[in-house]
Amino acid sequence: MVKIPGDVGRVTTAGDAMVVVDAHGVVTGWSEGAQLLTGYAAAEVTGRPVSDLLDGDPDKAWRALRANGGHGVVAVRREDGRRSELALRAYPLQGEEGKPAGYVITAAPDGRGRDLGELAFKQASVSMSVFDTEQRYLRMNDTACRIMGVQEAEVLHRYFPDTVENAEHSRGFFNHLRQVVETGRPVHYESWTRAPSGLRMHAWNIEMWPLRAPSGQLLGVSLAGYDSTEQYRARQRLALLSKSAAAIGTTLDVIHTARELAQLVVPELADFVSVDLLDSVVEGEEPTGGPVDAYVELRRVAHHSRTAGVQEAAIDLGAADVYPSSSPPVRALVTGHAVLTRTGDPDVDGWLSRHGAQAAKPYQADRRDFSLMAVPLVARGTTLGVAVFVRLLTAESPDPFDQDDVSLAQELASRTAVCVDNARRYAKERTTALALQRSLLPQAMAGQAAVEFASRYLPALSRAGVGGDWFDVIPLSGTRVALVVGDVVGHGIHASVTMGRLRTAVWTLADVDLPPDELLTHLDDLVGHLAADESPTGAEIGATCLYAVYDPVSGHCAVATAGHPPPAVLFPDGTVKIVEVSAGPMLGVGGLPFEATELHLPEGSVLALYTDGLFEARHLDADAGTAVLCSALTVPAANLDDACDNVLQVLLPHHPKDDVALLLARTRTLDSDEVAVWDLPADPAEVATARQYATEQLTRWGLDEVAFVTELVVSELVTNAIRYGGAPIQLRLIRDRTLICEVSDASSTSPHLRRARTFDEGGRGLLLVAQLTDRWGTRTTGTGKTIWAEQALPFE
Repeated sequence: MVKIPGDVGRVTTAGDAMVVVDAHGVVTGWSEGAQLLTGYAAAEVTGRPVSDLLDGDPDKAWRALRANGGHGVVAVRREDGRRSELALRAYPLQGEEGKPAGYVITAAPDGRGRDLGELAFKQASVSMSVFDTEQRYLRMNDTACRIMGVQEAEVLHRYFPDTVENAEHSRGFFNHLRQVVETGRPVHYESWTRAPSGLRMHAWNIEMWPLRAPSGQLLGVSLAGYDSTEQYRARQRLALLSKSAAAIGTTLDVIHTARELAQLVVPELADFVSVDLLDSVVEGEEPTGGPVDAYVELRRVAHHSRTAGVQEAAIDLGAADVYPSSSPPVRALVTGHAVLTRTGDPDVDGWLSRHGAQAAKPYQADRRDFSLMAVPLVARGTTLGVAVFVRLLTAESPDPFDQDDVSLAQELASRTAVCVDNARRYAKERTTALALQRSLLPQAMAGQAAVEFASRYLPALSRAGVGGDWFDVIPLSGTRVALVVGDVVGHGIHASVTMGRLRTAVWTLADVDLPPDELLTHLDDLVGHLAADESPTGAEIGATCLYAVYDPVSGHCAVATAGHPPPAVLFPDGTVKIVEVSAGPMLGVGGLPFEATELHLPEGSVLALYTDGLFEARHLDADAGTAVLCSALTVPAANLDDACDNVLQVLLPHHPKDDVALLLARTRTLDSDEVAVWDLPADPAEVATARQYATEQLTRWGLDEVAFVTELVVSELVTNAIRYGGAPIQLRLIRDRTLICEVSDASSTSPHLRRARTFDEGGRGLLLVAQLTDRWGTRTTGTGKTIWAEQALPFE
């Protein structure tokens, strides 16, 4: 039996190059380390004289070893033919009865290199390990042993899965080891896991590469693992900041912006987040500049948690509360700086004990430790509120917030505060613009009988703000009515103010009773003057307008447009038609004519007027938009209000990006029995006949009570027409909500009131008419003018 010296086991480790030769110098044993060092496989050298492997005189090499006590440097010829200097050490083997039986020879490239390499491996600051092709441990350095919490001898030659917990990260590590063996290629592997020997989570950056013999044979897998936790956390912070640029401030809504912050940081930064704002900020008012007082009421606008139902929040969304002055949120508000604390801080524990009902109750009840950051929301030197970040401290995640976390939270809070302030400013401006715009839009339509109408106005919900859309229903003389819709280019207060000025101008011009094309011509001149007055460079004010006049007596409608989409008409038979109007230029262009289009509207026709926001909401062009509008108008509806809702439901999304105005008007016609018309010759003698016609008609209508006043009015108006106007002369009486007397003549000169002197024979007629009637006026016609007067009907 051969006895192996004990020194061999003490000075060698697994993987060392070791050769066993018998007493005749023949190789009988060859380790994997020897194969790795020389490139020879065991089958290639076993049974051969060891001298065959030496480069040089074998006897000389042997004498040198014996002279140095078995130590020496010997030249060896490697399998690939290269010469290599190896540090050898020979240990004699004893056979039976103590007779020499051979030697165990260990080898290394040289003594110093081997020692330095071994020290470098064992003392490396990175985790290094070597596995064989069956995923069994061959070597581990000190760092790897410390991370694993074991000694190297405890795991050598053990199967990796038997040494770790059955977890996802362990399986991933094992799969990558196998991948290197199967492919023979190195891999890069990253993981975020807890080390077996500790409780803290770490980021690992692992390199695995195949370990080969000089012959190319795969011997195993080597790896080096780098603890990249700090770099990983830095990347996570940068990624969160980058994400916040797109995730916070997506809308100009104060509360929604606060919720975006809360949802962004859970669970990446905190386990629970709450955002409290001053009431003035929530209401869109201007908060007080700088830090706030200790006793300030805060309103909860957002909170978010890893746990379902946000159990940590004892304050409901929308509720208000006053925190004690020593609490972290108030300290942050008062000082204007972030407060970093945790359970165990007397202020925090006192806050929980005295104010537990409104604080983090679940934490206190479960005796759970947590780390807390209270960060003020400050924008442009003004404190808006406070954000509180809470992180539970558990055995799996024991790390409290640090200064890097505070810096990140401050950056996120600062970005949120600016977005909240922008949203507050926008809300304030939009509220002001809406109030102004609604005050300029019609509040109550004046009484008229020509049309039944319904309308809708939807302000834009975009960041651009409210626009300058408007509509009107304006009563005109002779029971006629003007239907108006317009749109000022742009958004905001300036557009609303311009809209109000144009609407007032339309009312003024309508009171003059101008035809649609003439009215738009005057309105165009006005827009040009406004643009010149508001800018020294004469910048243009863009606006469109459609003006239509409907006469219920004749059923005729005249339409003129200034760059505005044409109206649609739903006829009583169910057909829909887009009115082919002469397209005029936008208001303010100047120098181009406007033309009126005449059409007949049967009783019960529905005229649809709208602004282009109705189509732009769904990105429809004019043709596609009008086609959808026509289809929507044909949907059965109980009344015009339902018809408006049908149109908006088909054409509009929930949040239109532009203002939308829609006006639907169903036409009415007066019965022939309600209108009396007489053509009169230009003869003064016909004045008496005209009075007689009027008296007889009033008797048929049962209006004898107003006969006296009507006779006087007819007498004065017909007399003036004969004297100053000339033929053709026409008298018309209309019984509607009032009694209307109209006299038309061939003159285009408008009459006016004047003060008659004592001995003047005339000049008192119109003054008398104005005193006897409720209102009077004049309008131009295609053949001259018409003077009209209205008087109230007696109550039945």
